[in-house]
Amino acid sequence: MAGLTKSALLSLLAEKSGLSKKDVAAFLDTLAETAYKEVKKAGVFVLPGFGKMVKVHRAERMGRNPATGETIKIAAKTVAKFRLSKAAKEAVL
Repeated sequence: MAGLTKSALLSLLAEKSGLSKKDVAAFLDTLAETAYKEVKKAGVFVLPGFGKMVKVHRAERMGRNPATGETIKIAAKTVAKFRLSKAAKEAVL
């Protein structure tokens, strides 16, 4: 199943907003850049009505190498996760 491509999304948003594709592309790039900076700095970025991106610390844990079956230690690390808002979940489901 094919989703909406970036160029199709830009065309759709440009048509709906009355802006040019170039302006819409610049807005989306700025939005993504702002989200990354905010998550790195504050640990969370909220997009109202859509969800929030959060920085989460994963503790060290034991895992298994699927090729050999050997038990290995997986190091602790920080990851980014996206949590959908309740409104987005209800709209999709």
